[in-house]
Amino acid sequence: MKPLGVAIIGCGGISLQNHLPGLALCPETKVVALCDADANTLQRASQQTGVTAISTRFEDTVTRDDVHAVIIATPNLFHGPIAHAAIAAGKHVLCEKPIAMNYAEAKGMADAAEKAGVRHMTAFTYRFVPAMRYLHHLVQRGDLGQPYHYRSCRLQDWGTRNVGWRQQKRLAGTGEIGDMLSHRIDFAFHLVGPMKRLVAGLKTLTPVRGGLPNDTDDWVAILAEFTNGASGVLESSKLASGMNEGWRSPDRVEINGSEGSFSFTTGSWNELLFGKTGGPGLAALPVPREFHVWPGSPRDPGVGDPLISFRYDQAVEFINAIREQRPCAITFHDGARMQGVTDAALKSSETGQWVNLLS
Repeated sequence: MKPLGVAIIGCGGISLQNHLPGLALCPETKVVALCDADANTLQRASQQTGVTAISTRFEDTVTRDDVHAVIIATPNLFHGPIAHAAIAAGKHVLCEKPIAMNYAEAKGMADAAEKAGVRHMTAFTYRFVPAMRYLHHLVQRGDLGQPYHYRSCRLQDWGTRNVGWRQQKRLAGTGEIGDMLSHRIDFAFHLVGPMKRLVAGLKTLTPVRGGLPNDTDDWVAILAEFTNGASGVLESSKLASGMNEGWRSPDRVEINGSEGSFSFTTGSWNELLFGKTGGPGLAALPVPREFHVWPGSPRDPGVGDPLISFRYDQAVEFINAIREQRPCAITFHDGARMQGVTDAALKSSETGQWVNLLS
């Protein structure tokens, strides 16, 4: 097994909390370089990780001979340029979502990665939740029957605090739809299939956050029709007062079909709710142990907080796909597909009309 060198570009909390512990699970894999445009953030990450090869220029980082793969965790504006530079240098790329500022940019990234023959992955982290993996398995097995309805609801209380670059449209592109609803849009594709058309509303109810301007959406809702005839309702908010944050706040996905209904709550990582058509209601359905860890991951599901540690399997999948010379389970194509829905939702909110999705 040849050693793999990984560079992390963007050294904020998501890299230190999610990506580094995941890479630590991968044999013969080492973080060899760090990059961040902010020198103070970069220095703190260097001290915490012990990595001394640091730079504020991604152009210098992605061309290093000891770097074989790149993880991008910067503000969204820079995802595309960094990914293209890494791809041009022949590096494999894992990029945080949303991977781009619009569908055209996302598709360009996917096409470039395919042409270069490098592995590419979108960080839809919640796909690695054991309950979501089991739900997808059951839907694919036919336990749902014909899909009728999909709904997701993500409610958090972020108040009016400053959220940094995420409240600047110039850097983030969007707010709540790209930040949180993006995962649930991906769920919809993963469980039901492609969308046909949608109508959406986005609102910015906090024009000032932490004393600074905010021009991104903090509430979004989508009503969708899928190509298979199913309907979808998706809502997400940063302003559900009193609802708390993270897994402590409401985060539910429900899907109804001709044979029954399933309900998935992120906080219940090892359990689904299931009810058969005509039955008395939903009842607990434990997630089998074989779904507690991603295939190929050496992670012990009994160690650490299971509502955090499932995220580490994402890096394992990325590294294993590189070693096994196969596509990642979640690619830039998935990121582009989500971005197409985002673009359509923005257009619908502006025009007040239904918008057809790209085929």
